[in-house]
Amino acid sequence: MTNNTFVLRGGIAFSEDKNRITTYYRGYLVCVDGVCKGAFPELPEQYKDLTLYDYGERLIIPGMTDLHVHAPQYTFRGIGMDEELLEWLSTYTFPEEAKYANKEYAKKAYEYFTEDLRRCFTTRGVVFGTLHNEATIELMDQLDETGLVTYVGKVNMDRNGGENLQEADAATSLEATREWLSAIEGRYKNTMPILTPRFIPSCSDDLMKGLGELAKEKHLRIQSHLSENKSEVAWVKELVPESTCYANAYELFDTMGTAEQPTIMAHCVHSDEKEIEILKKHGAYIAHCADSNMNLTSGIAPIRKFLDAGIHVGLGTDVAAGSSMNMIKTMLITLQASKMYYRLVDTDVKPLTFEEVFYLATEGGGSYFGKVGSFKEGYDFDAVVIDDSKMFSMRDMSIRERIERMCYNDADAIIKDKFVKGKKIYTRME
Repeated sequence: MTNNTFVLRGGIAFSEDKNRITTYYRGYLVCVDGVCKGAFPELPEQYKDLTLYDYGERLIIPGMTDLHVHAPQYTFRGIGMDEELLEWLSTYTFPEEAKYANKEYAKKAYEYFTEDLRRCFTTRGVVFGTLHNEATIELMDQLDETGLVTYVGKVNMDRNGGENLQEADAATSLEATREWLSAIEGRYKNTMPILTPRFIPSCSDDLMKGLGELAKEKHLRIQSHLSENKSEVAWVKELVPESTCYANAYELFDTMGTAEQPTIMAHCVHSDEKEIEILKKHGAYIAHCADSNMNLTSGIAPIRKFLDAGIHVGLGTDVAAGSSMNMIKTMLITLQASKMYYRLVDTDVKPLTFEEVFYLATEGGGSYFGKVGSFKEGYDFDAVVIDDSKMFSMRDMSIRERIERMCYNDADAIIKDKFVKGKKIYTRME
């Protein structure tokens, strides 16, 4: 497949909206110049001369967006899960991230991360690096070569990181950030910068104010963390006593973004009505990370409330507090967490449906990148082709049932091909 104009045929599924998955058995999916022209039960006449790739009974779904993942934490995913957030950061995360001062270490570690990301369900991602400029540029170089579309952030932190993972002061951190932005200007096709204050406990008031000003000056987006853990929430109140809540602390520093330049806030486990109002006001995106929230005993985010309030929500793997880069696993844990919120926290808050979670993994998070995450006309052609033939069954299942089954039991679902903007970036070798 040498160009980005073609037709795929197979078992097609995509979100029509957050409550409805459209499916076609042996349907057609048209890509012209990297843009989706639609999915059809029969191929329209005007596309019949295009090259056709027939995937038979295989499934074809939109690529998924990972709205929150820490690349330098990939090397220790799945360990240290007996700790809660703040202890886990100081015991595991900060010592590991300090190693990225060594560019050779960073190069090798990021090769593992980028190769895994290339081979999984993710086609778009929003990624944390470390505070080290050289290592962050190395990460961006590698990601750009994969063909994935990503935002990547050089982390800012001038307090509470320990002696080996802390910038000297706000001025030093801001200057390093400007140097990083200058070094990467015009360098990438698929990789974009995003300002990344780790969270308020890691950033002084002067640093947060400076990042807010820099975001306005350079028209840059911001990613950070919000209300993940009760101890963290209490700590922020001590550090910014004039704030009315954690989200308001970001507002005070002008780092909550706008609808045109939306900020991503990961977690929001303990966000109340006041924070919901602030998130909606600023057009923020919530990166829901159910796996890490349970692994670190942080709690269960009230995602139904966010959706009902009209807030943008997508899913994040949050490796390494999340144990896997697999967005299908992330969907499963999102569904399970929602059911437990309903059963154990508030029976007035109905669990998320499979349709809603499929939407969050595809178009919900994808919308952060524009028209991404669906096979509707005019959307970027991001697609994943899946072979689920080893998931044996006596049932004659619909396309929708096969995708639900894959979500709840993905062990034998194999990614065959992956496309981003019409370009095939991965093929599984038999």
